[in-house]
Amino acid sequence: MKKGLIHIYCGDGKGKTTAALGLAIRAAGRGFRVFIIQFLKDQKTGELVSLAKIPEIKIMRGENFQAAFSWQMTEEQKQQCRLHHDKMLKQGIAAARNGEVDLLILDEAIAAYNLKLVDSKLLLEFLNTKPEALEVVLTGRDPAPELVELADYVSEVKKIKHPFDRGVKARKGIEN
Repeated sequence: MKKGLIHIYCGDGKGKTTAALGLAIRAAGRGFRVFIIQFLKDQKTGELVSLAKIPEIKIMRGENFQAAFSWQMTEEQKQQCRLHHDKMLKQGIAAARNGEVDLLILDEAIAAYNLKLVDSKLLLEFLNTKPEALEVVLTGRDPAPELVELADYVSEVKKIKHPFDRGVKARKGIEN
């Protein structure tokens, strides 16, 4: 039995989700069953169209859930967001524990964890007791020390320069 590892792709640069999705495509190409859960994301992005064509990849995100920026959320919206994220996390954990998944990607789980918009105790418990062969990826900025401690890989994507800083909005097919 192979040993699955835990990856963290973090930092303030563009490319954390891109790296995770690249791994998903590589793994699917080798027959891995991939489950991607996207926290704090609800907009339609270009990669969803492509990934939907790969039968080994399943994606879960906030289809009917409007995720505002966390600092713009009311307490009621934050509570709804937490409930939604916890439900998605529980579904991912169940799929992993039932042996339905080889690679579980928790995109923006670090942000959800830091903002208390997902059950941190549940996430930590899962990472500590995940199925041995399961590979797990977490993305987001500023991972908490306890997440870094559990990880086997921690890769930082550093922003040197970004068009957003000049007021350039996300471009279809490039940033979304």
